[in-house]
Amino acid sequence: MSERDGESFRALAENCGYVPALRREEADLVVVTTCCVRESAENRIMGNIGQLSRWKAERPGRLLAVAGCLVQQEGALENLRRRAPHVDIWIGAFEQEKFTDLLQAGGGSAVYPSPLRAGPAREPAPLAELGKISAAVNIMYGCDNHCAYCVVPQVRGPERSRAPQDVLEEITSLAAAGAREVVLLGQNVNSYGRAEGWREDFAWLLRAAARVPGLWRVRFTTSHPRDLPEALIAAAAEEAAVCPHFHLPLQSGSDRVLRAMNRGYTAAYYLERVGAIRRALPEARISTDIIVGFPGETEADFAETLRLVREARFSQAFTFMYSRRSGTAAADMPGQVPRPERRERLQRLTEAQAEMSLAWRRSLVGFRQEVLVTGPSKKNAALLSGLTAGREITVFPGREADVGTLVPVLIKEVNSWTMFGEIIR
Repeated sequence: MSERDGESFRALAENCGYVPALRREEADLVVVTTCCVRESAENRIMGNIGQLSRWKAERPGRLLAVAGCLVQQEGALENLRRRAPHVDIWIGAFEQEKFTDLLQAGGGSAVYPSPLRAGPAREPAPLAELGKISAAVNIMYGCDNHCAYCVVPQVRGPERSRAPQDVLEEITSLAAAGAREVVLLGQNVNSYGRAEGWREDFAWLLRAAARVPGLWRVRFTTSHPRDLPEALIAAAAEEAAVCPHFHLPLQSGSDRVLRAMNRGYTAAYYLERVGAIRRALPEARISTDIIVGFPGETEADFAETLRLVREARFSQAFTFMYSRRSGTAAADMPGQVPRPERRERLQRLTEAQAEMSLAWRRSLVGFRQEVLVTGPSKKNAALLSGLTAGREITVFPGREADVGTLVPVLIKEVNSWTMFGEIIR
């Protein structure tokens, strides 16, 4: 989502006459798009902003803008401005029009946090980065779930969905410009259109997107387990273009912790939803998010999480230590788990999931996988990289002409994160 925000600001800058700089040293304008969901992300952001003070001082007239969630934190902006006085523009994620006005006026210092209110959603920037092989498409903004650990409702506002015709028009334009895959984005895509009372729910939108001419693959993220309907699972099973991959955040395997988190489901219900997916799509990959060390989490609670991880057989898990966020219900809860305990539990969870991920990928060795080639491998430019329908990163020798195509790859080796193979020609 932050990458998509960055694309929007890039498109706005290009509409004002800017062109992308290949290196920071060449740039006249830098826009830092931010996320404050976790403390570690916020710390990295502030470190980057601090380093940019030297870049800004090297040449008069340079502009530095900070955009997105960091700007939206209630009561935080005054402190941020004191810590980073060299920033010219502080702007919320939904105030791009004011950003355009500033650029057209030749710069200037301004602060524009976005008012967080309900109402019709619209894409706040023109279509960005036409010609991408895989493109992200916002279908909704905000969140109404108010999980105890999460700042998203405070910095992104209530749920509001983009009109179906607007979403499909954007997808059609992207496909016509060469996109072969789109990723539909929302904090909880399962509740698409709910606040507006539309008949066109997410299952409907997913089927419509899958039938856009020229599009080979449709992905989506994120799904809330509580709201995962049979109609959505059926759409994924029946539409050939919908990838058999569900990102279904678990957060904890302990019912006691799930209640404290305000997640709205039990571990048994979560496993039932996983079973429903696998009954309809035996080849489905299910990935997840898990937080360890939530306030009050005991060793017994953590053991329940480890048990569920082994039972669910996730293809991939993004694991995090609980991060205390000001303004959330969990920030003031008793039983804050000491950092060494959180770190030790995270290590055990990471090791357990690495075993599961490796076992999953080993089961694919010797089999053919259809891979959408996205470009050179990040670690070895002599090789190509791409994604299977199940979102496994796959690396293999190939030709430049293969980029942007679907190729059959025989999987020969794997590790916990990557598969390696050869194109079957």
